[in-house]
Amino acid sequence: MADGKEVGAAAQVRSIFIYPLKSCRGVSVSEAPLSSTGFRWDRQWIVVNSKGRACTQRVEPSLALVEVELPNEALLEDWEPNASSFLVIRAPGMDVLKVPLVEPSEVAHGVSVWEWSGSALDEGDEASKWFSKYLGKPSRLVRFNEVSQSRPTDPNYAPGYKIKFNDAYPFLLTSQKSLDLLNEQLKEPVSINRFRPNILIDGSDPFCEDLWKDIKIGENTFHSTELCYRCKVPTINQETAEAGSEPSETLMKFRSDKVLKTNKKPQGRIYFGQHLVWVDSLAQERKTIKVEDPVYVLKMVSSYVDVSV
Repeated sequence: MADGKEVGAAAQVRSIFIYPLKSCRGVSVSEAPLSSTGFRWDRQWIVVNSKGRACTQRVEPSLALVEVELPNEALLEDWEPNASSFLVIRAPGMDVLKVPLVEPSEVAHGVSVWEWSGSALDEGDEASKWFSKYLGKPSRLVRFNEVSQSRPTDPNYAPGYKIKFNDAYPFLLTSQKSLDLLNEQLKEPVSINRFRPNILIDGSDPFCEDLWKDIKIGENTFHSTELCYRCKVPTINQETAEAGSEPSETLMKFRSDKVLKTNKKPQGRIYFGQHLVWVDSLAQERKTIKVEDPVYVLKMVSSYVDVSV
């Protein structure tokens, strides 16, 4: 070991986060089982409005204050829920909501996230009333139904892979050193929770993860797809749900497509983080990654000209 990393490792896993309920607070865990659609339970649920459209922090910033809790054993590789297993949901001014982890039988049709639309499992009237009261408008809580529904990733970057209610890809990796460099330029530093990663690494140079194409985390191989371009969510304070201009204003100065991709016409996007797919998922083996797992770079590109955005 050297500087907390295995010899030859480019970095190590510092934190792992799952977000059972899309756009609500994440759960920090020491290890998590992998699947072809991301970590188990990650983005499994979503709140939808009366038209079936996804409710996210982009339009409902108060979702940042919603906390979720899973049973401790839920992240064991072979664990399955029973009648006494619940997703526990809390929010300011609200009673505690307990959602059974055993799948419901009711189906909600016409659910849509970005360009995808389909059906989902409806978590019932109690959950609907809870979120309708909290958001102040008719809402329902639904669960992705992996048995009957399929949501593919962009075939141009990750053919053959699927996701649940994730925005684009199964995993998002960010770097502590990249966040540190950003915070050096901000008047008020921000937490990594602004960027909602699944995997936070440490020990590598700032933003070197942009150039990684294939990496190995522990015993698991991942392939990068696209840099993650950021919407308004990073400008929302995850402790107060208040929106501002930072860190997007500062990121625009050195992390925009105009700066990074000088060979392409700029679209006004800013980037922070790298999307991944788990290569080994195609073998249908369930494995885990853990905090402190070493991160090895198997393949990388030499410049941003070859980076997908």
